[in-house]
Amino acid sequence: ESDLDGQMEPEVKFHSVGILSSDFGEINTPLPIKEEQSNYVLFTLREGSEYRLKLTFSVLHNIVSGLAYTNIVWKAGLQVDQSKGMLGTFAPHREPYIHMLEEETTPSGALARGTYTAKLKFMDDDKRCHLE
Repeated sequence: ESDLDGQMEPEVKFHSVGILSSDFGEINTPLPIKEEQSNYVLFTLREGSEYRLKLTFSVLHNIVSGLAYTNIVWKAGLQVDQSKGMLGTFAPHREPYIHMLEEETTPSGALARGTYTAKLKFMDDDKRCHLE
């Protein structure tokens, strides 16, 4: 081991985002999402149903502190929701971390039906973006 190892920036490597719902159990999508996939519907949820997102990621080289996420949701070009949360501080680890986000409920009512687009972004305390 060299003295330079401690100077390496942490790298967070995301493996997948899963969605857990009583409707269908669990659907996992590998990350990052490929360009040709970005226009596909990845999953369908009934209105008013509860779901949770599940992140699987690895931390390499160094401790990542204050890893946080922002999730912005659009429908027909309008921003309809934004949630933020703290995942925490993670040390480099051989096994991937699995982190569950807070339970959320899908919108309901005729106006809520349709296709939504979401953008998840992960930043740390040092304002490094690890995935968008």
